[in-house]
Amino acid sequence: MTDTTTTSPEIGGIGHSVKRAEDARLIEGQGNFVDDIAMPGMLYMALVRSPVAHARINSINTEAAAAVDGVVAVVTGELMDAHGLAWMPTLSGDTQAVLATDKVRYQGQEVAAVVATDPYIATDAAELVDVDYEMLDAITTPQQSLADGAELIRNEKEGQTDNLAYTWETGDAAATEAAFANADRVVSLTTHYPRSHPSPLETCGIVADVNSVTGQATLYMTSQAPHAHRTLFALVAGLPEQNIRIVSPDIGGGFGNKVPIYPGYVVATAASLLIGQPVKWVETRTGNLISTGFGRDYYMTGELALSNDGRIQAMRVDMLSDQGAFYADAQPTRYKAGLFHVCTGSYDFGNAHIKCRGAFTNKAPGGVAYRCSFRITEASFLIERLMQTAADELGIDPAELRMRNFIQPEQFPYETPTGFVYDSGDYPTALRKALDAAGYDELRAEQAASREQGKLMGIGIAHFTEAVGAGPAHTYDIAGLKMIDSAELRVHPTGKAVLKIGVKTQGQGHETTFAQIVAEETGIPASDIKVIHGDTDDTPYGLGTYASRSTPVGGAATAMVARKIADKARHIAAHLLEAAPEDIERDADKFFVAGSPDQSVSIQDAAFAAYTNLPEGMEYGLEDVTYYNPPNLTFPYGSYVVVVDVDPDTGVWKVRRMVALDDCGVRINPMIVEGQIHGGLTEGFAMSSMQWITFDDDGNCIGSNFMDYLIPTAWETPRFELLETVTPSPHHPIGAKGIGESATVGSPAAFVNAVVDAVAHLGVRNIDMPVLPDRVWEAIETANT
Repeated sequence: MTDTTTTSPEIGGIGHSVKRAEDARLIEGQGNFVDDIAMPGMLYMALVRSPVAHARINSINTEAAAAVDGVVAVVTGELMDAHGLAWMPTLSGDTQAVLATDKVRYQGQEVAAVVATDPYIATDAAELVDVDYEMLDAITTPQQSLADGAELIRNEKEGQTDNLAYTWETGDAAATEAAFANADRVVSLTTHYPRSHPSPLETCGIVADVNSVTGQATLYMTSQAPHAHRTLFALVAGLPEQNIRIVSPDIGGGFGNKVPIYPGYVVATAASLLIGQPVKWVETRTGNLISTGFGRDYYMTGELALSNDGRIQAMRVDMLSDQGAFYADAQPTRYKAGLFHVCTGSYDFGNAHIKCRGAFTNKAPGGVAYRCSFRITEASFLIERLMQTAADELGIDPAELRMRNFIQPEQFPYETPTGFVYDSGDYPTALRKALDAAGYDELRAEQAASREQGKLMGIGIAHFTEAVGAGPAHTYDIAGLKMIDSAELRVHPTGKAVLKIGVKTQGQGHETTFAQIVAEETGIPASDIKVIHGDTDDTPYGLGTYASRSTPVGGAATAMVARKIADKARHIAAHLLEAAPEDIERDADKFFVAGSPDQSVSIQDAAFAAYTNLPEGMEYGLEDVTYYNPPNLTFPYGSYVVVVDVDPDTGVWKVRRMVALDDCGVRINPMIVEGQIHGGLTEGFAMSSMQWITFDDDGNCIGSNFMDYLIPTAWETPRFELLETVTPSPHHPIGAKGIGESATVGSPAAFVNAVVDAVAHLGVRNIDMPVLPDRVWEAIETANT
């Protein structure tokens, strides 16, 4: 493991595997989640959801529900419409029904809400709301949606004459076509990255407390972006933003699922305003799985133009996404398909053209960045599956094909044909190290021998480059809000500190790692630094935590504000030491006069003097705030090698080994980094092998519970062997790139490539995810016949 420590274990700066500060209270049951919050007079809300995917609403009868003892109110779309809240904007600039008024557009859509004195009363009464539906044909694929004569899903949208949600393209079409015309070989792949769900342990919820007299709204929400949600609530509900306080307490997992604003949040807030009492709403598991932000659902056709010796000349992609009933992707405004155009991957070629379309269907909306940076998982999957296909078609070893086409270390910073500027990397070293650890040459020899015995063994490789840290204000915003972030640092007279951050933790360990950044920059022990997040009244404005932006943006803001504090402390130290500021140096935990290390003062001494003994003209106190606008994204990368054994009679495959090398730049806390990688690899394994939300012809969701939507346990999850290289980002204040989503981005292609590699000699080139045993068996049988 690379040693990047410069401070002592007692200070616990960057590079130390400091135990997580937040774990003690969580392990001992002292966490504070939304459902733990109880308030005097609190009411409970249950939603009425549509059992059908597509139907007109002829009438809604609420009399029986309203008559139940304990029911305080029954809210319908008609009531919401009377207050101008029937529809709300989405993060992608579309509109979404809060409670359906004209028709329902997906199974599980919110139709009404019941507010009662008890959660069970609310749930029982919700079942008594009688909705008269006039059934319409359900559309469950984007191909059906765009076919001639398809039922118009978004008939309420002015000017909408078909089911096309968006079109977007990038790259040089003419140059790409010319490169394909001159290519020796063209390799193509059509594949589907299926719909999956972040499925956090804690579902979404809110406790809305709106004081009708003062106008103060305090909203306890499962929010990954509380400041952004405050602004959006002000825009949607018309409440003055200074009167809105959003508190996002402990969150039981987010993974992108808790970035959007959902109808339940808006209805609960409106109900509290109208009734004058706090209202709590917490989703059921089925409600979460069928109605909140899904991930993926990209149908992709990719092509590579190659020379006979395996050099890539160009790439072209045609992608069609299933958006569900409303275009609600949480992603930067200008990128209609997220950052999918990073699909050129880690390879050096000059031409690419990417065409993207999205279609409305009768499914739940909300294509969230499920543990990936705005659709980069789909992009990485496509290019790495294409590289496997090209290797098989050209008869070149897949590792060698990658080596021939890698961007070389001396080429960084490297501009891709779709406009990304990669900051740093050494891809050949990373792949070589992973291959050596796996014993790649020996594995290939074993594979050849196994095939002669009728056994199926596969070796899958994936090398990914991820783009994270959104982002530079000149390019990146969500709903018009620039994707900057912030940190405020206050050092008390005794040398203890409080750090307030704009990003929001959901298990990443910010209370530990961000304190370590401050410790590194100031010399204050990490154990003496309290980190506050998630309360809009007590933290500076930030765009939140998703798309691996915490360390690249919020961590950078933390480093920069800590440097401001350290610089002021240095001037105070100069005053105390009766020396010129330019003569003062600092080691890990003290300031001293250059050349005289015995003449020193500690950061604690400087902190006390900041309130008691300042040089003339200096402002008292030791605190500051920084808003950080990153100059570029950061680009972590990795090389993964997976070995599988496939049973030719059943299609069942098992992972024998999984070697994962990640380069996330400087690692703040190696232990936490490894934990993040383990979690991401597990989710990547799940997507590749078992997770699948599908729909029948009527639009019924198959995957609405954990009996049908599978979550891997310790029994199924393979063992992971972790490696690292460290290539610092040249523009990040501490050289960090981010790690939270890398393993989910890179690993699915490695698992699928391994299974396909096991049967590639039979002529099999693709098996769509999830790679279920019956799909593998069918591919083998088809190839054999």
